[in-house]
Amino acid sequence: MVNVFLVIAQVAMAFVGVYQFAISMFGIAKRKLRKEHAPAKSFAVLVAAHNEEEVVGALIENLQKLDYPQELFDIFVICDNCTDGTAEVVRSYGVQACVRQNPHLRGKGHAIEWMLKELWSMPKTYDAVVMFDADNLVNRDFLKLMNNDLCEGHQVIQGYLDTKNPSDSWVTAAYGITYWYCNRLWQLSRTNLRMANFLGGTGMCFEAKLLKEMGWGATSLVEDLEFTMRCIKRGINPVLNYDAKVYDEKPLTFQASARQRLRWMQGHFNVARRFFFPLLWQSIKERNFIKFDAALYSVTVYNVLIGFVATILLWADNLIPADNLFVSIYEYLPTWIMFIAIFAALIQFPLALALEKVKSWKMYAHLFTLPFFLLSWWPITFYAFFTQNNKQWSHTKHTRVIRLEEVQSKQVS
Repeated sequence: MVNVFLVIAQVAMAFVGVYQFAISMFGIAKRKLRKEHAPAKSFAVLVAAHNEEEVVGALIENLQKLDYPQELFDIFVICDNCTDGTAEVVRSYGVQACVRQNPHLRGKGHAIEWMLKELWSMPKTYDAVVMFDADNLVNRDFLKLMNNDLCEGHQVIQGYLDTKNPSDSWVTAAYGITYWYCNRLWQLSRTNLRMANFLGGTGMCFEAKLLKEMGWGATSLVEDLEFTMRCIKRGINPVLNYDAKVYDEKPLTFQASARQRLRWMQGHFNVARRFFFPLLWQSIKERNFIKFDAALYSVTVYNVLIGFVATILLWADNLIPADNLFVSIYEYLPTWIMFIAIFAALIQFPLALALEKVKSWKMYAHLFTLPFFLLSWWPITFYAFFTQNNKQWSHTKHTRVIRLEEVQSKQVS
């Protein structure tokens, strides 16, 4: 019975690996920019903040300098269950601080749902809603690029997620490399194939009419993935604007990173349970490849979990001084296939750095520490499986105050 599980697991992992590698190759080429439109759409810019007095000021300064008509956007900071001076800092910039106190419903998803209800009750209406986290920075043409996509008829748009502090530690470097890889060989490849993109939690833009119709309804630990799946299930495909850059602060320490990723994986298990089979059934019934891709992505967390368990069993079997009990399909494959698989796995991250024109030699040097970060997903996901019913949201503290000019200057150095 165990061998049946192992064979199925290995075949499934091989399929997913080949599938994703094939998809990623379509991200090598970068298409031309989308058509430009004159500023026409109005935006409500929402900033989710929980005890962010140290960093929220830098983002507000950044947003107030956006290259877009001031009368076409307003900034609202959601001061969610704050116990510090976040609201006072926000008001000092002349920006509306929307204070929410609800200790029983914690987390960004609940805060956004509350804020949208407040927004819809206001006398002023907006064409679209943009969402950021308080620790972000954003390129000044962000709203201009969102306006272009909205004018082209897109309803849900994800900006390019970058890291504002990749050089702070080997952990932030790992985040940076992973984000460059995902932007280029996961997101852009799907853009080029006209498939659905996946929301990343910040730098998101939504048509207001769609949000009112659907309701937010995404209150899990991974509200971005949850809303993505809801959209795709309804036949609405989020798109990526590759040129609309958002810079996100990443945890400096491995411990803080592990806590953050544990929350992501716990939420991912929840989303997989809810959306995998409905999306898979719809993809078969409608012969819809986009929904099949989304279903496969929703269940990625189980692929990681099964891969971890299968690998542990096979490694333990090889280390024990006795005849092997478990079957490895790779023993029956030609050696050249193994070399191709290893090469394909190794080449993707340096390829992504080259395609993204990353100039820092330190980032290339961190390719040697990256495997430790990637392997750590296995035990984190394993633990998340047994704690997935934990809905307790955990806050990642942000303290890295950087201005947009500093981030951009480091990119060209």
